[in-house]
Amino acid sequence: MMPATADLQALRHELAARAHALGFSALGIAGVDLHEDEQHLLRWLQAGLHGRMHYMARHGTLRSRPAQLLPAAVRVVSVRMDYWPPEAHPAEMILGDPTAGYVSRYALGRDYHKVMRTALARLARELAERIGPFGYRVCVDSAPVLEKALARNAGLGWIGKHTNLIAREAGSWFFLGEILTDLPLPLDAPASAHCGTCTACIPACPTGAIVAPYRLDARRCISYLTIELDGPIPPPLRAAIGNRIYGCDDCQLVCPWNKFARGAAHPDFKVRHGLDAPRLAELFAWSEAQFDARMRGSAIYRIGYERWSRNIAVALGNAPPDPHLTAALWRRRAGASALLREHIDWALERRQRAQRT
Repeated sequence: MMPATADLQALRHELAARAHALGFSALGIAGVDLHEDEQHLLRWLQAGLHGRMHYMARHGTLRSRPAQLLPAAVRVVSVRMDYWPPEAHPAEMILGDPTAGYVSRYALGRDYHKVMRTALARLARELAERIGPFGYRVCVDSAPVLEKALARNAGLGWIGKHTNLIAREAGSWFFLGEILTDLPLPLDAPASAHCGTCTACIPACPTGAIVAPYRLDARRCISYLTIELDGPIPPPLRAAIGNRIYGCDDCQLVCPWNKFARGAAHPDFKVRHGLDAPRLAELFAWSEAQFDARMRGSAIYRIGYERWSRNIAVALGNAPPDPHLTAALWRRRAGASALLREHIDWALERRQRAQRT
């Protein structure tokens, strides 16, 4: 039997309190109508801006229709979890050191998917124990949903000009997760936008991937190039990647709202294996067994050893002349795959040109 309206309001408050206890920084409730966002998604796909992320096109409108993922879904419980690691070496310092590798701040600790999915599943399970069985589905990048649009509609923040979600009180250094449900919980008011005339994120993108406010060309995005792209990184974009070996945070680093960012509360998001300030030559010397041992349990593990090595080779090509870095490239070349060897050769040629000038 469906709870009465007053009971649903009480459940909403209980959910928020319990979510905070489980490590989430905010919770909101959204409806499932995403018609306008669906049109934006379709235009983006038609323009081919998703690159080789073929699953985006394959899922199509499924991403904007939660009720197709969970029949009878009428609400989405949207949550945020902060991940900014205050103990990490300053991002700007690492980006300014071309012999170091820059790893996106979200990937410095353990894989957020498992952390958030476990907490969200527990939140849903506890609610079922409280009110009895109800329909729900937990999503943490595990199903095609427009999570930023849903979070905006749930009042958790607005979608900025860099296409990330921004919260007035928390900046943008957080993960998002959802519970699709058939419970008609009371809706929260959508968040209003507060980017104003600021466009700091657009020129900050090293590869010019933010082609217009609120429009991202994934094919140029360093996060796409170093994480999603499984083939060669286009040579014209390699120099602009600099020393970013996994993801990119530049558009968030310049966002004025991130002065309100909160440090991660969950211990699993603390820096592991010195990834906040790793030396490129040391990373490139890892064997595949070392990569497996150190990156298992990390979001980085998904891209695999070859792609990880490819990214580091590009960063080594962008590093200043140094015989030790050149030697590191030569040591890996003999046993390298065709993909990795092509990037090593590019890096060696680039280093030779730098030495001649």
